[in-house]
Amino acid sequence: MPGLGGRIALVTGASGGIGAGIAVRFAEAGAAVVVHYRRGQARAREVVERIGRSGGEAVAVAADLAEEEGCRELVRAAQAWRGRLDCLVNSAGVQPVRELPGMTAAQWREVAEANVTSAFCCTQAAAEVMAGQDGGGSVTHIASIEGTNPAAGHAHYSASKAALIMFARSAALEYGPRGIRVNTVSPGLVDRPGLSDDWPEGAAAPLGQ
Repeated sequence: MPGLGGRIALVTGASGGIGAGIAVRFAEAGAAVVVHYRRGQARAREVVERIGRSGGEAVAVAADLAEEEGCRELVRAAQAWRGRLDCLVNSAGVQPVRELPGMTAAQWREVAEANVTSAFCCTQAAAEVMAGQDGGGSVTHIASIEGTNPAAGHAHYSASKAALIMFARSAALEYGPRGIRVNTVSPGLVDRPGLSDDWPEGAAAPLGQ
């Protein structure tokens, strides 16, 4: 990564998994990092402490991204911490496994709200801050290879990630002239505690499938 000294990064869903790794890498590059969590306070504090032990700066901030105001409060807190916001990474999300037959509309909406609507609200709030400061800013959505290559039991998740990819392209089109870059990263399966229990078929699949 390039040197990010003096930059402020907000990583949603940073209390564990991919989000925690992203937060640590931002800190290693010199950025001060806002570590967002919803319920994983202890894990978020561990990430902050890990960054601190390495000489970096980080703060943990709780917010419920299921609510639009929760997203806006998070962005306001991130900006207030150091007076600006340079980078937003939308990493928060859910990945339940449910077969499409029998899936309820409520279960579908739960994934769409967590994976797409929260990113929309956080991006919109962050862009308002970034557009008014020197240097603009950047927004990165953590999508998934399932956004283009779905897996069984993940119809709601795959659709949400496909929507996130297209949302990023649309946001880049509209926010680019304001000095804000918007991109997606689409990881494959990343190991985490409990993965084999939550999705045994995925954890047991050969690499590349």
